[in-house]
Amino acid sequence: MQAHLRKLLSDIGEKFWLLPAAMVVAGILLAVGLIDLDRSGLVPAWLIQSPWLYNGGGTGARTLLGAVASSTIGVAGTVFSITIAALSLAAGQMGPRLLRNFTRDRGNQFTLGAFLATFCFALMVLRSVRTESEGAFVPHVSLSVSILLAFVCVGTLVFFVGHMAGRINVDTVIELVSEDVRSAIQRLTFDQPQPQAPTADIWDEPQESIVSVVDDRRGYLQQLHPEGLADWAAEQGTTLRLLVRPGDYVFPGTPIAEMTPAIDGADAAIRAATALGPTRVSSVDLEFAIRQLVEVAVRALSPGINDPHTAIAVLDRLGAALCDIAPVHLASGISLRHGRVVLVIPAVDYDGLADGMFHMIRQNATGSTAVLLRILEVLTAVTGCEQAPARVATLRRHADLVLADAEREVGNQGDLADLRQRHAAFEASRQRRHLAPIADSDLPSR
Repeated sequence: MQAHLRKLLSDIGEKFWLLPAAMVVAGILLAVGLIDLDRSGLVPAWLIQSPWLYNGGGTGARTLLGAVASSTIGVAGTVFSITIAALSLAAGQMGPRLLRNFTRDRGNQFTLGAFLATFCFALMVLRSVRTESEGAFVPHVSLSVSILLAFVCVGTLVFFVGHMAGRINVDTVIELVSEDVRSAIQRLTFDQPQPQAPTADIWDEPQESIVSVVDDRRGYLQQLHPEGLADWAAEQGTTLRLLVRPGDYVFPGTPIAEMTPAIDGADAAIRAATALGPTRVSSVDLEFAIRQLVEVAVRALSPGINDPHTAIAVLDRLGAALCDIAPVHLASGISLRHGRVVLVIPAVDYDGLADGMFHMIRQNATGSTAVLLRILEVLTAVTGCEQAPARVATLRRHADLVLADAEREVGNQGDLADLRQRHAAFEASRQRRHLAPIADSDLPSR
């Protein structure tokens, strides 16, 4: 159930309405509390007559509160309508999946909450105002607070305009997504080597002894609780191998895992340890966070946009991500209990991450020499911080692919000479950094 709880908390955190709704409730409760304070007679007369509090009559109070309520709800509707239109245009350049950065942005949520909370506060206070003919009650403290909230909304509006102008800037979007990548790397990598499978393949068993576990659910695997599933497998004396990893789509009626030997209750244990949803999430899926960044570059390289500078900015962040990965270990997907393998999960390896970073950009940049040059420069820079020969071999493979595409697609001999020079610089950096042998125990696991 821990996976389902994490999914629930993650879904709640992604909701745009949560903070505004909490602020609206707070505004209503504040209005009720201040109205009771005004009715209690605890506010001294000298304070009411002072310039710090509203001291007008009931008619003026109603006019003031009506102006606050109508202006805040009107401004909120207009501003957010214009913002959605601007974001729709920006989505065509940067990708619709990046709109979630707007919905989960606390600044945007606070702005909407401030306007709505002030509107609700003004309505609650307005209903309590009475003129002389109705019994004469003017909540002076509540009215003063409503004026203060109106000024807060003015300041919030100024903040929001500047905030949104920066948020739809492509450089800001790239930096926000790269922060997601950096956070995912910190969460999903390890300082110490991870358990590896024994030399003998535990799945070299007769096929009749391996049982498939079928799942009738559908959706992306958003949350997984491997510790709980490994504990269950250890208690039952079986070994499970999941066929999907976080971020993979689970098709209904297809096997989600294999098990040997067969034990009753495996399907229920897997259901309890996994949570599915309609979209991928970056909290447990490193590849998805990277693909969001790559999508910005691929769209920038499309003929309709043709913005190589954006693609180069993305490549810089991808290179920084590889440097963040250099000193750490990726998950192996192997769970051991008392030295025995009890759970195997498909794991993201360095090859897969590098392929996800560079393949699509390289394939869409065959006509942009500047982007191909930057790929080689980024790969050269990464070799300066990467110590594992296997990982450096992956970087070399991508450098060779860039040069091969250039040899085939680039017709200008001057551009081709620049690309060959950058590739030679990569080779020189690789050889300079990795001539000395490195012990296997010093290498990060892939």
